[in-house]
Amino acid sequence: MATFISVPLKKTSEVDLVKPLSKYIHNTYPSGEDQTEYCRAVEELNKLRKSAVGRPLDKHETSLETVMRYYDQLCSVEPKFPFTESQLCLTFTWKDAFDKGSIFGGSVKLALPSLGYEKTCVLFNIGALASQIASEQNLDNDEALKAASKFYQLASGAFSHIKDTVLSSLNRDPTVDISPDTVGTLSLIMLAQAQEVFFLKATRDKMKDALIAKLANQAADYYGDAFKQCQYKDTLSKEVFPILAAKHCIMQAHAAYHQSVLAKQQKKFGEEIGRLQHASDLVKTVSSRYDEYVNVKDLADKINRALTAAKKDNDFIYHDRVPDLKDLDPIGKASLVKPTPINVPLSQKYTDLFEKMVPLAIQQCLTVYNQRRAELINATIAQMRDATTFANGVLASLNLPAAIEDVSGDSVPQSILNKSKTIIEQGGIQTIDQLIRDLPELLQRNKEILDESVKFLDEEEATDNDLKAKFKDRWQRTPSTELYKPLRSEGNNFRSVLDKAIGADAVVKERYQCHREAIAILCKPEAELNAAIPSANPAKTMQGSEVVSVLKSLLNQLDDVKKVREQLETDIKSVNFDMTTKFLTALAQDGAVNEEAISVTELDRIYGSYTFKVQENLKKQEDLINNIQTAHQEFSKMKQSNSEANLREEVLKNLAAGHDNYIELVANLKEGTKFYNDLTEILLKYQCKCSDIVFARKTERDELLKDLQQSIAREPSAPSIPQVPSYQSASSSSSTNTSVSSIPTPAPRTVFSAKQPPPRPPPPTMPSASPVPASAAQAPNPAPTTAPATDSSQPLSNTIPSQAQGPPYPTYPGYPGYYGMPMPVGYNPYMYGQQTIPPYMYQPPSGQAPYPTQHSAFSYPQQPFFPPQ
Repeated sequence: MATFISVPLKKTSEVDLVKPLSKYIHNTYPSGEDQTEYCRAVEELNKLRKSAVGRPLDKHETSLETVMRYYDQLCSVEPKFPFTESQLCLTFTWKDAFDKGSIFGGSVKLALPSLGYEKTCVLFNIGALASQIASEQNLDNDEALKAASKFYQLASGAFSHIKDTVLSSLNRDPTVDISPDTVGTLSLIMLAQAQEVFFLKATRDKMKDALIAKLANQAADYYGDAFKQCQYKDTLSKEVFPILAAKHCIMQAHAAYHQSVLAKQQKKFGEEIGRLQHASDLVKTVSSRYDEYVNVKDLADKINRALTAAKKDNDFIYHDRVPDLKDLDPIGKASLVKPTPINVPLSQKYTDLFEKMVPLAIQQCLTVYNQRRAELINATIAQMRDATTFANGVLASLNLPAAIEDVSGDSVPQSILNKSKTIIEQGGIQTIDQLIRDLPELLQRNKEILDESVKFLDEEEATDNDLKAKFKDRWQRTPSTELYKPLRSEGNNFRSVLDKAIGADAVVKERYQCHREAIAILCKPEAELNAAIPSANPAKTMQGSEVVSVLKSLLNQLDDVKKVREQLETDIKSVNFDMTTKFLTALAQDGAVNEEAISVTELDRIYGSYTFKVQENLKKQEDLINNIQTAHQEFSKMKQSNSEANLREEVLKNLAAGHDNYIELVANLKEGTKFYNDLTEILLKYQCKCSDIVFARKTERDELLKDLQQSIAREPSAPSIPQVPSYQSASSSSSTNTSVSSIPTPAPRTVFSAKQPPPRPPPPTMPSASPVPASAAQAPNPAPTTAPATDSSQPLSNTIPSQAQGPPYPTYPGYPGYYGMPMPVGYNPYMYGQQTIPPYMYQPPSGQAPYPTQHSAFSYPQQPFFPPQ
């Protein structure tokens, strides 16, 4: 009776979690204590996996606690790492728990790059191990009964959870053991066994028979439902089906027995006999069909004793009518079990190894927030730099401040000297030349990295397409074409960025060529610089003019505005605010994060004051430039103009524009160099990502190819044995008819050694005194003459035995015995003259002359006989 079903554990292959997870951590989080702690947690997670699923487990609660702790950790890690085929690709391989394998291909297994698949298989092992622990309990005490019921309900809950989630967790069909049909049946079996444990406890505690009957009837229903679900499916072990059928009958018998006791208490003696008779029939069915799996002798004896006593009492005392089984009221049901819901954490000793790591949703929100912040800062800084460039352009077009400083007409204005000094301090024209020479090399390096990354994807995708075309529907995995779409899109973005950078480099080079001459002049010493500037009559009328004083004041104010903008740019860049706490708080309160609303609010709060200051500064510059242009118009009217003065003014304007462009070109080229260097790091990460996913795909491909080869090896070479040809059937029937006739079946042929030919027998000696009867002569197979028995002590006779060697067989009329080894026709002229031709030798048809045993013209000479030594 104490036969319970337990589920075997799934087995897995070793997976290295340390390398890919640590790599992701190094690429995602800045170096420091947090990064070191996360890497240490990854090592602990890898050790935990080996302890939970990488070794044989004892059927004890401590082992179950380890597996549940690993499952809890997987649930905690899942939202914190991007476990996808295109980002963090880890392939987990698990074998089918119920497949015993074959001599050719081994057991069925499935490898998938999915953490959901790993969680499903680990949860299956939790249910399987719980069922094994429950089956090992000693059901003679209450504590063991309680533990068994608890573990069976836990197993039922685990299998039920898999049934509801397995298809959504995987991107392909699962193995049979974790398919919804199989785990649904297992959940029902575990629930039935938990109900049976409650029935045993109620029986042990001698509860009311009405309650015990209801518990037993409910258990019978559970077993019956489980049997119906799996009887037409070859998913579970063959031993499970008879056990389920037997348990269904046994629990019905228990329910009928205890209901009969209740009927007896209610003075319903006919119903008592009917219930007991039904219970007896059920037990007899179990004994006759499933005695090999369960023992019901004690139950049968108890029911038979009660039935005999009830019949005796009813026959002699009560004379109550025994109703038919269909007329009896159905027995009630009472379920005291239910599947344990799977709520994380399952383990009581669970501690999150990655507690400080923010979830992936928060990481994504932080990424988007940083993009919004960078866009705001870049837009603000670009607006201020554009204003500075515009102001410098206006001043250069007006030849300010050089025009109001050029009082002598033959010396270099102080502003031009300052500009020349600035250019020389920054390295002069050689700095720009070196930066421009470096750009193509940096660009080529980035293009090579990008091309190599895309080449990885192209080669693997081509291999995948070839295998898909070869195996067709057997090649069941995500096509590389679909899987690489995000990576290819990212690669296209990088290529577009490089194309734009190439265009920007061309613009910088063009501007440099336009202003190269002016920049080269500014790089010269003061004497050469003065010689390069044409001289002119001094503007003596402008000395001490009010207009000059106004222009100088306005230019000083404009310089102050520029300095304020430079300080604002520094301040804006230095502002930093960690949004992690904000997002985590929103996630804890609402269960989701409205990133856009939170980010816009916080960015306005942090950078709102700076934005206001920038706009105020730009408005002030706009007013100053308008005033400068107005004052310069008055200055131009008062100024004496001639061709020499105009030429000098034009050169000074070009020098001022050359300085401004030099500063801007150096900044642009340095930014370009930094851009290419930063892009190199990004492209190296992209290349690493591509190589990682290609390596993972190759590993998955090798596993899938191995599984396909094993499945092909397990397949039969032909669908079925070909049908026997008709002529073979006719031959078989004719030989059958022959065996029915008087011709006996020939004895097995004696196999001679190939090294030495057999000795040639002498002609047999036939008695001449006894004539052969006519009937014997006409018989198709006359009986050979029986050879006299020879003594073993006598020398060997020169006569060939008439029967095959071995035990002596009787010879009598109509039974000619067995044949000796037939010799080739024409080899022994005496053989076929005295012995019957076997049915498988050549026989001439009737009406045809027999094959001549001896040629008339060429007779064989008598061969000497040499007996074996």
